[in-house]
Amino acid sequence: MPLALLALAMGAFGIGTTEFVIMGLLPQVGADLGVSVPTAGFLVTGYALGVMIGAPIMTALGTRISRKNMLMLLMGLFIVGNVISAVAPVFAVMLIGRVVASLAHGAFFGIGSVVAAELVAPEKKAGAISMMFTGLTVANVVGVPVGTFVGQSAGWRVTFLIVAALGVVGLAGVAKLVPDVPKPEGVRLRDEAGAFRNGQVILAMAMTVLGFGGVFAAITYIAPMMTEVSGFAESSVTWLMVVFGVGMVVGNLTGGRFADRKLMPMLFTALGGLALVLLLFTFLASGKIAAVVAVFLIGALGFATVPPLQKRVLDHAHGAPTLASAANIGAFNLGNALAAWLGGLVISAHLGYAAPNAVGAVLAAAALVLALISRRLELRSPAAVTAAPAAAAGAAAPAPAGSVHS
Repeated sequence: MPLALLALAMGAFGIGTTEFVIMGLLPQVGADLGVSVPTAGFLVTGYALGVMIGAPIMTALGTRISRKNMLMLLMGLFIVGNVISAVAPVFAVMLIGRVVASLAHGAFFGIGSVVAAELVAPEKKAGAISMMFTGLTVANVVGVPVGTFVGQSAGWRVTFLIVAALGVVGLAGVAKLVPDVPKPEGVRLRDEAGAFRNGQVILAMAMTVLGFGGVFAAITYIAPMMTEVSGFAESSVTWLMVVFGVGMVVGNLTGGRFADRKLMPMLFTALGGLALVLLLFTFLASGKIAAVVAVFLIGALGFATVPPLQKRVLDHAHGAPTLASAANIGAFNLGNALAAWLGGLVISAHLGYAAPNAVGAVLAAAALVLALISRRLELRSPAAVTAAPAAAAGAAAPAPAGSVHS
């Protein structure tokens, strides 16, 4: 794999840390800023909505400059947002900082996915995408647990200052290792937007919203769920986040490997398994062993959907994939926002901290239904099935050594 993928993974590591570390710190942040845990959950919702809105806007702005320069600007925005969060005197300012940081998220992964796919041979695209997303998943094994531990021992503000420093490292990595990819020639914003007329692109994004929403329904409130329902000590949240992160790494790499072979069967298995695990977790959350197993499986099954869904969007948005790719990252975070909001509603309705798992099970099951519908539509029009990947393969042919082209 090209070294540029390492640079993209480094940026993804910082972004993944800031996205997920807040889950383990909601009680501390809420107590310090004088808000309830469900209200503090809006830091998750606000971030997710910022990704959803920022992804297409920032990607559209990025069509005017080279992809490398855009990736560097996005990392700069990420750094600023995390510094604002670290020094926030009140909850509203903290929320603003989260939103500022989130504006970089969708476009970075969207543009980064396109760059990653162009760096390798067509049959390795999903694997290259999963390598970039490995930075995000590894963040949950290293960055998030360390950030949670630091936040609980030295204060959550220190955590966000460290995250800003990770952004500086990611910026340096992009500047040093990513090729100077020129802006796409002959592709206008109108061409990029035309990808959304493809029904399979829309279905893939809807699967993304619902499937990943299932993950976040449970994980957003993992800290109070583990301490209040499962009976773990507050300090245990750190290693529980490690378990979740290990599951993410395993699922992401597995999803990337099998998406290049049997994409739809991979999706069916991951979404069906996720719905089942979340349903069982609703009733078994009080058991410590069951809770640990469920946290691992939620990470693994949830992130096994990421490479296949991202590749599916790229395949069906062939010719102008950048905006659709970024919009699908926004779709992941729309699912996050929806799930965090719904999870907060069931908690506020006094249904208990395990109730968000049931919400997640419903969302994942709905995503599975959409995947089955999408596959059935493909089988009805086999010409479209073969045409899209073929065109995508031609568009993503590997560039000569030392260069990358659109």
